[in-house]
Amino acid sequence: MDAHLRDLRYFVAVAEELSFTRAAGRLHVSQPALSKQIQGLETTLRAQLLARDRRQVELTPAGAALLDVARRLLEHWDEGMAAVADAAAEQTRTLRVGTLTSIGRALYPGVIDRFTKREPGWHIELRSFSWGDPTAGLGDQATDAAFLWLPVQADDIVVRPLVTERRFVALSARHPLAERHEVCFAEVAGEPFLALPRAAGPLRDFWLATSERGGKAPAVAAEVTSADETFEIVSSGAAVVLLAEGNAIVYARPGIVCVPVTDLGPAQLAVAWRRNDERRAVHSFVQACFDCITDAQQR
Repeated sequence: MDAHLRDLRYFVAVAEELSFTRAAGRLHVSQPALSKQIQGLETTLRAQLLARDRRQVELTPAGAALLDVARRLLEHWDEGMAAVADAAAEQTRTLRVGTLTSIGRALYPGVIDRFTKREPGWHIELRSFSWGDPTAGLGDQATDAAFLWLPVQADDIVVRPLVTERRFVALSARHPLAERHEVCFAEVAGEPFLALPRAAGPLRDFWLATSERGGKAPAVAAEVTSADETFEIVSSGAAVVLLAEGNAIVYARPGIVCVPVTDLGPAQLAVAWRRNDERRAVHSFVQACFDCITDAQQR
């Protein structure tokens, strides 16, 4: 039985990081899922690739032999996939753009208008991804550009902030703080929170405000992967969630109140693309995003 490319990609990440925890964060997958894939690869190849205990991970001789082969194979595959994507995009004149949430802010229509003026005959295909993939498809080349929330942990992706917004807390309309005009984080820190999947990496910690808790772990009521799931739970009163100011408007609905949190740092929405992608259409899209923001600020 042949090994799958995904298994090789997972193996290379662990071999380079020599840590399942760091590799899982880099790959945006859970650590148990990563361990299971590596074990499956070792079974397929009938060889122990990694020697691991509770303190460290080391390459075995078999693992060192595979690492060199896997790196070259993945590099050639990625080059080939990029060439195919480039050819397909040029043929259909389609730019695939990923997003994790509804964009709102009058941003998307303005970007489309400016992009199509820069690139006549091209059109944008917007694709929505779950919060389990914080790169919105860029990581596995399912998209050409994306609107991402920072922070994102991916060395091969370039991010440029577009919008900086206050963080709000979404509460059930029946919550005791629902009538307040603003709150400080200490007033809600002890509430049950909704969390992004662990595969979201540092983005999960950001929306849990982990660094502002003084070392105390948040009480996570549930993990959520979509906005609909999130706000259904919030409206029930079972948990609260942090969100950006613009999304407080986008996702406004009966039964939910969004209140500014005065002492949390802001959220940033960014445009992102793969670092080695030099296609004109991609960079025209990025520039269209900044033109749209600049025009809005000058009004």
